[in-house]
Amino acid sequence: AAADPVSVLPGSLGRGSWCNEHDTIHERLDIIEEKVIKAVEHLESEVKSLLNVISETTSNIPIAPGTPLIDIFDGKY
Repeated sequence: AAADPVSVLPGSLGRGSWCNEHDTIHERLDIIEEKVIKAVEHLESEVKSLLNVISETTSNIPIAPGTPLIDIFDGKY
């Protein structure tokens, strides 16, 4: 039977230590992922609010007769 390569390497920390470090890294990555998701959701909400304010503001601006209308959102919102 082949020997466990981790236990054969001189100076290795051992399998248990490596697994704990691996688990710790994944836990940290999960926390970072959760924070990124929350930040993105918050930013999406802020952008939608700003777009609504811009849309409401631009629709209330009086336009001189004959002025060409420009859709600053290119019809996307």
